[in-house]
Amino acid sequence: MSNKKVVVVLGRTSFGRTLPEQQSAVKEAAKAVADLVEAKYQIVITHSNAPQVGMVHTAMTEFSRLDSTYTVAPMSVCSAMSQGYIGYDLQNAIRSELITRGIFCPVSTLITQVRVDPFDQAFANPTKIIGRSMSEEEAKEEEKKGNHVIKEGKGFRRIVASPMPLDIYEIDAIRALSDAGQIVIAAGGGGIPVLEQGVKLKGASAVIEKDYTAEKMAELLSADTLLFLTGVDRVCLNYGQPAEQPLSSLTSAEAREYIAEGHFPEHSMLPKIQSACTFVANHPERKTIITSLSKAKSAMKGRCGTIITEG
Repeated sequence: MSNKKVVVVLGRTSFGRTLPEQQSAVKEAAKAVADLVEAKYQIVITHSNAPQVGMVHTAMTEFSRLDSTYTVAPMSVCSAMSQGYIGYDLQNAIRSELITRGIFCPVSTLITQVRVDPFDQAFANPTKIIGRSMSEEEAKEEEKKGNHVIKEGKGFRRIVASPMPLDIYEIDAIRALSDAGQIVIAAGGGGIPVLEQGVKLKGASAVIEKDYTAEKMAELLSADTLLFLTGVDRVCLNYGQPAEQPLSSLTSAEAREYIAEGHFPEHSMLPKIQSACTFVANHPERKTIITSLSKAKSAMKGRCGTIITEG
């Protein structure tokens, strides 16, 4: 039996692409979480919000076009909305699964704000594509507003910055609920990126990489394990190639060597490996596990997945 604290990171494969798909998919995520609760782990969950935040942004933009009395929702508001409706489905699915197993454990979702640096270089080099395809005329209008666009196919898409997370404003609330025995869902989609302006927090036009926020949350909570549940059973070298090599374990030093050799895709596995290295650095008692949703229970027992340690 264990009382160890685990930060569970649910990837986009846990939610599908549409609302009906999400309502079905969260039931599988709930089973994986319930397995960990049964094993007496103290669970804090964070998750992807792609493509959900894009759908919210697109819907709000289209609404403003249909009715000029309404304005486009800023990215911070879209992020908050996606956190809320994903959390709603996920917490109810987890609650139902636990009750079915005869377990009572409250589940709470927190709308979470994450501090970013206004001078982060990411703001000068936006990389995250968001929202619907636009015409050239619409793209020029976006640029007049100070937004960034990129050509994609026959149209244009808006792109936003992806700054690094510096702090989580609701971390004390997350810790208090977790220590009180609740399952907490927090910092969905990397959290709402905000800038400090005196006593006010202003939403930034950005999207934070959820894997980096997950690591920051695990660090601030002094978690024992950072568990990434993604689309593969193990991290692989030469992924998808004839010479593919699954890895059951890695030291952070080995992982950094593989990063330098360019083994991990920038927008999928690389953030997870980088976050793993940061989390275990100088903490030999910590570990990061990367595996698929269906293998979560086995991976926590060391039977599957890729385990990354300080070494």
